[in-house]
Amino acid sequence: MKNSIAFTLSGRYALFTDPLTRVGGERCSYHIPTYEALKGVVKSIYWKPTLTWVIDRVRVMKSMRTQTKGMKPISYNGGNSIAIYTYLADVTYQVEAHFIWNEHRPELARDRIDGKHFSIARRMVNLGGRQDIFLGTRECQGYVEPCVFGEGDGAYDDLDELGFGLMFHGFDYPDETGNEALSSRFWYPTMRRGVIDFLAPEACEVRKFVRPMHPKHFEVGGNMRDVAIEEVGG
Repeated sequence: MKNSIAFTLSGRYALFTDPLTRVGGERCSYHIPTYEALKGVVKSIYWKPTLTWVIDRVRVMKSMRTQTKGMKPISYNGGNSIAIYTYLADVTYQVEAHFIWNEHRPELARDRIDGKHFSIARRMVNLGGRQDIFLGTRECQGYVEPCVFGEGDGAYDDLDELGFGLMFHGFDYPDETGNEALSSRFWYPTMRRGVIDFLAPEACEVRKFVRPMHPKHFEVGGNMRDVAIEEVGG
């Protein structure tokens, strides 16, 4: 696919949860990455408001294992509380994604130089990303490196099909939808032969309004660098 990148994502721990349930108490990871978590990883590799990343699919390379840890999160009322967090342990995935132009930002049309954004994105994958990579949450450090999606042996290559029920997909942000509201999306993922093909955000039928939100304003040459400068500067 044009403008497509593929990379291996790995880490010692991962915590993929529904952000709406993160306020205090116990946390338990989904068994597979969420679309939103993988989108965050790709944006840490390379992102500009000119474009929108679309996660196409993920391949689970290692067996799903969990590990619990006793944590002392900060309480909203002050002090610390005691909670049990259930993480995924020793994870590795292959991820394939592509970018499209963000049509809800017409003021950035001059920055839509196809080949240059793609060139920078591929270079950033080779360098391990522009920013720190996190697997669902900040305490779970991740690492990326380029790969060919489908190469190598995966832990679930021989498993015909496995469903995961209703699961958090991602957020609808106003700068990507044109609506001045933040909403969450949900879907029913199914893994086939170790691969999960993600629904496009607009195809998710279950949504929940979160709160009103206004998009941030960007301007080429103002609070955003021109892609031509980006390519030269790396």
